[in-house]
Amino acid sequence: MNTSDLVIIQDLVPGNPELARLVQKHRENERELEFKARCKWLSCAEQADRQHLKRLKLHGRDRMESIIAPHRSTPVP
Repeated sequence: MNTSDLVIIQDLVPGNPELARLVQKHRENERELEFKARCKWLSCAEQADRQHLKRLKLHGRDRMESIIAPHRSTPVP
């Protein structure tokens, strides 16, 4: 997301509980993925969890994108 998207999100979060929840969950997933990235070795279960987190993060980002898209002044290529 670019800077203008972040501004839109910041403006919309107070009136949109779904977007607020998505932003919070996105941050949590990002922190967890950063932690797993610092590990030198991950078990099969941890690797599967990492892939699951990546999918959740992407799904959440897609949903955030669909929420903020109508509020953009110009379309994103």
